[in-house]
Amino acid sequence: MNRIDQTFARLREGDSRALIAYLTAGDPHPDRTAELALALERGGADILELGVPFSDPMADGPVIQKASERALRAGTTLEKVIEIIREIRRSSELPVVVFSYLNPVLRYGFEAFAAKIAEAGADGALLTDLNIEAAEEYLEAMRARDLATVFLGAQTSTDERLRQVAQASTGFLYLVSTAGVTGMRETISDAAIPLLERARKATDLPLAIGFGLSRREHIEAVAPYAEGAIVGSAIMRVVEQYGESPELGAKLEELARELKSGLKVPQPATGGVA
Repeated sequence: MNRIDQTFARLREGDSRALIAYLTAGDPHPDRTAELALALERGGADILELGVPFSDPMADGPVIQKASERALRAGTTLEKVIEIIREIRRSSELPVVVFSYLNPVLRYGFEAFAAKIAEAGADGALLTDLNIEAAEEYLEAMRARDLATVFLGAQTSTDERLRQVAQASTGFLYLVSTAGVTGMRETISDAAIPLLERARKATDLPLAIGFGLSRREHIEAVAPYAEGAIVGSAIMRVVEQYGESPELGAKLEELARELKSGLKVPQPATGGVA
């Protein structure tokens, strides 16, 4: 049982849900990413998605696109991301999921990628544009090292497709709450809860939902239906706003604490004798 499984088991016992925080590695600079990850953990983040910056982030909205651009200009590579994981692991047992597009990992090689991230202390990966039908070599390399393989399910996925994606996933199933790219939205999509309900019929894996969640009320709305809520753009907007400011870590901690406060699922009231 790796750190991701342990985290969901612990939260289940406390009737709570996981705050899964996304950070683009290297923004504003690779030397600060571990510090920011630890700030999010202090605020209540349970799992970290560490994004590998990519020059053509098709699934991401403008906030994370700009974060990738800044990180690439700062010299962030997949090798530097792996070193950041090592740095986080020196101070923390926070579960880390490497979030990447396929191209950087394909160039690195599946076997080398799995070996390096495992050695650094990562707990899994999500390759946003890797199709499960083409994932055999990747799955073999990852599972040989007890690394979680997280895949995406969407509102456009049929029930059968959700089942197939869930079968290829370990750790948790990442559900995309809305059509389109990542980004902050005023309200969560009307399709979010029905998607969670369909996915629950397809798998016993923990369900985590992302894309568009940015406020406590969004988190509270999905908490009864999902084991985790994923927040990315709202976090990276704070990174963009505060940049190199010494206040950045404190602001991220504050945001994480606010979001996490919406993830405690209340116990039903019980009757008693006065």
